[in-house]
Amino acid sequence: MVTGKKNERFPTLDDAGNELVDRVININRVAKVVKGGRRFSFSALVVIGDSQGRVGWGLGKANEVPESIRKATERAKTTLRTLPLRKGTLPHGVIGHYGAARVLLKPAAPGTGVIAGGPLRPILEVAGIQNVLTKILGSRNPHNVIKATFDGFDQLISAQDAADKRGISVEQVLGRE
Repeated sequence: MVTGKKNERFPTLDDAGNELVDRVININRVAKVVKGGRRFSFSALVVIGDSQGRVGWGLGKANEVPESIRKATERAKTTLRTLPLRKGTLPHGVIGHYGAARVLLKPAAPGTGVIAGGPLRPILEVAGIQNVLTKILGSRNPHNVIKATFDGFDQLISAQDAADKRGISVEQVLGRE
């Protein structure tokens, strides 16, 4: 298993030409038993981001490790989403769910850093989140943790969206009045 390796040789670019950072979360070797013995193939779990609030993930499968990473990176480009970050952290706390995995994501004060472990740390780093508190609750399977994290990201709303939905000003949402 390879965790959090950075691909520095070949930068990945999105459609607009922005450079994306990719991190390999997990590589799994799978054996298929056939008449002549075992056939090995590999699956790679990759996250990509631009360190400005855009992040995506992908799963690739192939007979060779580099090919599976390439496929995962291509698939991750199609799942890119923009997060409503606020001063380098999340706008509010959320709990993401997927299967038996739950992920708690909480905003943190400046200077806290990324308090995360396992597959969460590379996701938050490539997304460009500098201050966050996290906890994996339940299953620690990397596939389910990533999907739970992205479920949490989908629940995030910006202060402007919350103000529009409630029909009040952004200052009232943020408690500045």
